[in-house]
Amino acid sequence: MAKEKKFEENMKELEEIINALETGEIDLDESISKYTMAMQLVKECDEKLKNIESQVSKMVLENGETEDFEPVDN
Repeated sequence: MAKEKKFEENMKELEEIINALETGEIDLDESISKYTMAMQLVKECDEKLKNIESQVSKMVLENGETEDFEPVDN
């Protein structure tokens, strides 16, 4: 089983792919392959962020119960 990469590792790889695509120096087949890989990385990063957001949006009260966090609008 492959080890799950950290968010930062996925972002670094995504940046490298974007840079490669922006140069225009790779052929069409490799561009499509890199684009597909980039979209998978975006999906993984989005899932991780949603998971973390869910964790952060809960507050643990003194009695151990959790409560949804309500952000304060300024």
